[in-house]
Amino acid sequence: MDTMIEMLSYSMLVSGIIVFLILTFGFEAPYGRYFQKSHPSIPLISAKWAWFIQEIPSLCIPLHYLITGFIDLPLINTFILILFILHYINRALIYPFLIKGDTKTPLHIFLLSLLFCIVNGYVQGIWHSYNAVYNKSLKDIVFCLFGSGMMINITSDSILRNLRKDGKSGYKIPYGGLFKYISGANFFGECVEWTGYALLAHTLPAFAFAFFTLCNLAPRAYHHHRWYQEKFDNYPQDRKAFIPFVI
Repeated sequence: MDTMIEMLSYSMLVSGIIVFLILTFGFEAPYGRYFQKSHPSIPLISAKWAWFIQEIPSLCIPLHYLITGFIDLPLINTFILILFILHYINRALIYPFLIKGDTKTPLHIFLLSLLFCIVNGYVQGIWHSYNAVYNKSLKDIVFCLFGSGMMINITSDSILRNLRKDGKSGYKIPYGGLFKYISGANFFGECVEWTGYALLAHTLPAFAFAFFTLCNLAPRAYHHHRWYQEKFDNYPQDRKAFIPFVI
């Protein structure tokens, strides 16, 4: 079992590098504002239902391991699983049904995301249900990292949704929160969140997930930044792409 989980974790690390290279030097992932760039023959599905279905395994699988092993789980394992589950309660049960408009997602993007969430939910759930190295020396710092990252992610998503509260489907320049400093505030928040999770768990699966998330979201933040600059002449010139004041 340990060998299989380690292999899946290393596969996630390798996949992260491949995804980063493709997204950085190849193309923009064709969902969200870029879904028009997908091939016309590729079926499209509702983004709302795509998000719900693809994310639900990352909620249900770890929740299963938490519930079935709750009595025997060490406190730190329980805590790590709860943090993971909290994120996916929002991502699977709340976020999808707050999406405004009839946005679409290409079927192949949905299927790849679903596969990743099944594998990652299994890896994080089963590993942390019995194996975790508690990083006690950093517990306060990393918990603050996770909490602040989750808050940044949720508030940034809310800011983006409110840009469409008048019912219009077009895009606008986001303001407020970390959008004052970066174009990808929601992506930055999620990366901070999973960095805190990885530092707290101090395990290979947690690190692999945080690394893959960074490799996937950092290029997307750059694509968003470039898109805003090309679309809006009045886009703030001092706003960075992904890390405040840096890049």
